[in-house]
Amino acid sequence: MNYFKLKIVIVTLVGGLTFSCSDNDDTTKTANCDLTALISADQYANAPSHTVTINTLEIDNHCLKINYSSSGCSGDSWEVKLIDSGEIMESNPPQRTIRLSLKNEELCEAYITKEIRFNIRNLQVEGNRVVLNITNADQQLLYEY
Repeated sequence: MNYFKLKIVIVTLVGGLTFSCSDNDDTTKTANCDLTALISADQYANAPSHTVTINTLEIDNHCLKINYSSSGCSGDSWEVKLIDSGEIMESNPPQRTIRLSLKNEELCEAYITKEIRFNIRNLQVEGNRVVLNITNADQQLLYEY
């Protein structure tokens, strides 16, 4: 390979790396999410529903950040899921119903607070916004995208 061709290959590689690390890359915006929201009528109805208190909810870059608490020993064995019922209510804006599922088999009296972030891109509907009704928090959030 001559020097000129090698220079083109290097420029192409560097250019590709520059574009993949761009601030405009949507995949990096959800890189800080811990888990992804599930859409399942069956899991919405049947997933564990141990006692959980939702303290705060915040949407940040397609991630729903949930600060929550429950009793337990350490919270290390907790299994947490964000589950959508699969139904979209026709309103303006459209609405979805979700819940935080907690499986907690720890038998201690400590009260533990944790935070988790769920990627909620898959909850988007036609248009640019949807209301998320969080049933076990008795709250609504407007998700705009």
